[in-house]
Amino acid sequence: MDFSSHLSQSQKYEFNKLVKHLRGATGKAIADFNMIEDGDKIMVCLSGGKDSYVMLDILLGLQRSAPIHFDLIAVNLDQKLPGYPEEILPHYLDNLGVDYRIIEEDTFSVVQEKMQKGKNTCSLCSRLRRGMLYRTAKELGIKKIALGHHKDDILQTLLLNMFFGGRLEAMPPKYLTDDGEYIIIRPLSYCREKDIIKFAQHNHYPIIPANLCGFQPETSQRESIKKMLNEWDVIYPGRIETMFKAISQVIPSHLADTKLFNFKQLQIKK
Repeated sequence: MDFSSHLSQSQKYEFNKLVKHLRGATGKAIADFNMIEDGDKIMVCLSGGKDSYVMLDILLGLQRSAPIHFDLIAVNLDQKLPGYPEEILPHYLDNLGVDYRIIEEDTFSVVQEKMQKGKNTCSLCSRLRRGMLYRTAKELGIKKIALGHHKDDILQTLLLNMFFGGRLEAMPPKYLTDDGEYIIIRPLSYCREKDIIKFAQHNHYPIIPANLCGFQPETSQRESIKKMLNEWDVIYPGRIETMFKAISQVIPSHLADTKLFNFKQLQIKK
């Protein structure tokens, strides 16, 4: 469906700029980290949230214009959450004409059984979801898995690990799983969430609520970090970009990790 017919000329101009910006940022991330190569078959994880919709949309556009050939298959995990609208994604993907798989597994009941009532179940749920994704990738013969995390997610993770984990660690745009079986890519690593929101609103994606499990995200540490970064973005324009630039310009000799830099062997030049 074309949602641009009701827009004014100036609105169309601004949206086209947004599209160009997001596709350019995604293409640059893909090129910088060599995320996609000729002949790749990529599993695009589609949760039903704005980020994964935008990622699939942009990858489909790049697929049509890229000088290399690669295949995409959308995969959604139906974890049998209460009230989960299971018809939304199949209907959307059928209309889009995209190859897809819906994986049904009642991990919600497993999580409820394992965790105490009222406790944050996100860590266990995440592990179960990751296992389902890897198993599905193996069944489909796929070695690359695309996740919809963006620049804001990466910086939130950096600060969460600094403030609560005592380590300097973020989300890498690309990494190899511990077992060496799969490469995880994050094509939206250079994209800002505020731009993704605008793109998603324009395209009227059928968003599936993220809190169907009953966990309220506004009480989480991540939500507090997100709020802080958003406030900084308003008060100090450009700070988010500067912070992100910092994680790509690391100087081990000016930190304090003895595993990365041999401080003990430093000698005065004679």
